Amino acid sequence: MIFETQKLTKSFGGLTAVDEVSLGIQKGELVSIIGPNGAGKTTLFNLLTGHLLPDNGKVIFQGRDVTRLPPYAISRMGIGRSFQRLNIFPRLTTFENVQVAVFSAQRKCHRLFSRAQNMAQEETETILESVGLLDKKKLKGGLLAHGDQKRLEIGIALAVHPSLLLLDEPTQGMSPRETGQTTELIQKLVKQRGLTLIFVEHDMSVVFGISDHIKVMHQGRMIFSGKPEEVKNNDEVQRIYLGEKKP
Repeated sequence: MIFETQKLTKSFGGLTAVDEVSLGIQKGELVSIIGPNGAGKTTLFNLLTGHLLPDNGKVIFQGRDVTRLPPYAISRMGIGRSFQRLNIFPRLTTFENVQVAVFSAQRKCHRLFSRAQNMAQEETETILESVGLLDKKKLKGGLLAHGDQKRLEIGIALAVHPSLLLLDEPTQGMSPRETGQTTELIQKLVKQRGLTLIFVEHDMSVVFGISDHIKVMHQGRMIFSGKPEEVKNNDEVQRIYLGEKKP
């Protein structure tokens, strides 16, 4: 098991956003987390990546307790992450966005103010090629189409050479064509890079199309976990999230 949580809990005032969530992820799995708005999915991601500290429970990555490590330390251990809201530098070029992330992963940020045009060029271009943006490397990040910006964010996450990648709503706001392209990209990256991937997603065609396992959250709790067909046929999941099951 590459990743697990043990009774992870986080409250905000009187609201328990994540309520004793325990999960286990096997190496190489592609796992989705679904649930209604407000179920606690993004809060869970923030706990997994050190952006929030839990009230109770543990986060364990490759056998090591990483519960209270800061985000940069967790990232350097091999956990990459994209965000629900775009997290790119809109005034930097596509190339520079990934290059900065490569510098950070290599702990060379002190060189950002030196002449850096050719530094980490090969690695940066390899990442851009892997996410289909090499031909747009000179464009400003803010001028990219929405789907390309989301792919750029995935490229930034790849700069740390993650063994575990967390994607928060990777197809949000995309056209059907962009959604299809991003879905294919995710599957390709998992296969080519040997990634374990956890993603939050509301598009059920994506979820059921590419997930090995699906975990369902509701009101901060993990209420069901199973393969896609098991989730589709579970009465509680049907009632809470997928719509009332027909008799």
